[in-house]
Amino acid sequence: MDDQQQLNYERIAAAIDYIVAHFKEQPGLDEVARYVHLSPFHFHRLFSEWAGTTPKKFLQYISIEHARKLLKEEQATLSYTAFDTGLSGTGRLHDLFIQIEGMTPAEYKNGGGNLTINYSYAPSPFGEIIVASTSKGICYLAFINEGVNPIDDLQRRFPRATLQQKVDMNQKNALHIFQNERRSLSAIKLHLKGTSFQLKVWEALLKIPMGNLSTYGHIAAQVGNEDACRAVGTAIGSNPVSFLIPCHRVIQSTGKVGGYMWGTTRKIAMIGWESAQTETREEMQG
Repeated sequence: MDDQQQLNYERIAAAIDYIVAHFKEQPGLDEVARYVHLSPFHFHRLFSEWAGTTPKKFLQYISIEHARKLLKEEQATLSYTAFDTGLSGTGRLHDLFIQIEGMTPAEYKNGGGNLTINYSYAPSPFGEIIVASTSKGICYLAFINEGVNPIDDLQRRFPRATLQQKVDMNQKNALHIFQNERRSLSAIKLHLKGTSFQLKVWEALLKIPMGNLSTYGHIAAQVGNEDACRAVGTAIGSNPVSFLIPCHRVIQSTGKVGGYMWGTTRKIAMIGWESAQTETREEMQG
């Protein structure tokens, strides 16, 4: 990500923070543009390019009422059937295209010994990322946060693996997810190091359709233990593949967005961006 792209992301992130803090006041375009030191015209264009929708619509998508509405709709089914199958509709990229393969017991036990892991850096709508892969699939995707060395985290997760900075086809294919284009995607393979319980939780996350939300309690029920909300939260927090495994789609049962490893602002941005993308696609198809 070059300096201008980074500045653009920081401005949009600041705008999102401002809107979230003042959503009850329904701030207008001029007010938010002034806050991020841009003209209304420039801010509207930049925001629309970055988020795929206008600031006004984005405000609607990220409001707590929107989160409550999505949550209520899921609960109103009184059944997990739709949830289990990814629901009907057009926003099922994760269900349709992403598959998890757990590492073998030997690979898990020896910290990735005999594995060669390629990694590279890339831009995304939510900031610069690092993406890493084995020959079998993506094993790590993280956002770059100031003051944190992602290579150290990657090496901690796979202490005996050989790391090399190299772009491969697994990475290129996975990054199409940010473009939200079905025609550009083939099946994305994930090669993950996790316990049996963690893998079950991560697989459950993949069943939350794009543009929809779930709760820790729903995920706990999905993996067969309704009383395991805290353990589910821990497994979600240890997700090694951000966005591809959509832990950002899990919110509190009260409808509050809750925390996120990569920052609440980024989580809210993801929820709003996915809602906007889903609605736009449905309008085009309808």
